[in-house]
Amino acid sequence: MKLIVQRQLLKIVLVFLYNITMIISPCISICKTDPSTGYCYGCGRNNQEKKIWKLEDTTDDWKKENLKIIKKRLTGWQLKSFEESYTYKIENGISLFKKNLKNE
Repeated sequence: MKLIVQRQLLKIVLVFLYNITMIISPCISICKTDPSTGYCYGCGRNNQEKKIWKLEDTTDDWKKENLKIIKKRLTGWQLKSFEESYTYKIENGISLFKKNLKNE
């Protein structure tokens, strides 16, 4: 819990001091690819998109657009689950899946 609070404080300090906004990776720690579509069951990205997210020169505009594309790919319970876990990750620095693993 202490580490999560420290991460949140660090983000706040960076945003206020340096006016840095960070777009958090959409990975929610499910990491299983559908063999038919090539999309991850958790985040909805394909392998190429996962690689692009990790590149240092990937722009925030690309990331924002990719998040829109991901949300269009996912539907029903999958979209609801992604949005809930991704929101939790943004606010707490950890996905719901990892949080639940720690609580077991």
